[in-house]
Amino acid sequence: MLAFIIRRLAQAVVVVLAMVSIVFFGAYVVGDPVWMMAPGDATQEQIEEIRRTFGFDQPAHVQFLRFLADIARGEFGRSYVHGSSAIGLILERMPATLELAFAALVFAILFGIPLGLYAGLKPDHWFSRAVMAGSILGFSLPTFWVGLMLIMLFSVMLGWLPATGRGPTVNVLGVETSLLSLEGWRHLMLPAINLGLLKLSLVIRLTRSGAREASLQDYVKFARAKGLSQGRIIGVHILKNILIPIVTVLGLEFGSLVAFSVVTETIFAWPGMGKLLLESIQRLDRPLIVAYVMVVVLLFVTINLIVDILYSALDPRVRITGAES
Repeated sequence: MLAFIIRRLAQAVVVVLAMVSIVFFGAYVVGDPVWMMAPGDATQEQIEEIRRTFGFDQPAHVQFLRFLADIARGEFGRSYVHGSSAIGLILERMPATLELAFAALVFAILFGIPLGLYAGLKPDHWFSRAVMAGSILGFSLPTFWVGLMLIMLFSVMLGWLPATGRGPTVNVLGVETSLLSLEGWRHLMLPAINLGLLKLSLVIRLTRSGAREASLQDYVKFARAKGLSQGRIIGVHILKNILIPIVTVLGLEFGSLVAFSVVTETIFAWPGMGKLLLESIQRLDRPLIVAYVMVVVLLFVTINLIVDILYSALDPRVRITGAES
């Protein structure tokens, strides 16, 4: 087990270094941030001074090696625009993004599993067919369009929910959260629904497929022959067996919710990491871009590592296969 964990950690380090390299040099070739930082009436001497101050006059590989040395010391540089620590700005916005991603995942689970179970156990019912048609729409409709329609319906036409902002927050152990107030939940509902629709469709399809497969297994037929109630058969013999792959996929999908919340946060003016990333790209704020990618990559790698370790603990064949490869 220890050798397996060490091997996975080594792979994680390689992935992180590869992503940092791609993002750093990608941001380097896109444009020159000096022109975003200098005032419009700056002279050539002032521009050159800014270039020397931030080290932009050095070759790309020298800037990259210096950046790696800063990371090794736990530093990600200072934002060109905000003038403060890049990783500090990311961590400051992280609670809002995690809160939104968590709410979207809960929304997908609460509605996706019951709807998927019904569609899997009664595939010929009209409601099941409507659910599956709706799941196709969830995969197909663009997030920005759905977000605008939600704002139009629930904020503009009905006036039930606020269209933008996070709402009031409460400080809990040094972390700001809006989950402890009714107004905070009102602000959270629309962006969480918009972000969670794609995952809702995924959960519905995963649950439906698992339920249809499990309902044909011998242990389910034997449970019916014993005269067990339908509720017990579904809750104990079907749901418990299909939850393992669903939970595994959702664990990995949580990382994608965090990483791809940019559109949702922009539409609903949600003050999270995604909105900050978009502003950083527009201003070529390289330290902030790289710090964001580092956080997201580390999140993905950590989740994958946890899943691999749990699987290797439950199934030794995973460790053997990994060692052979």
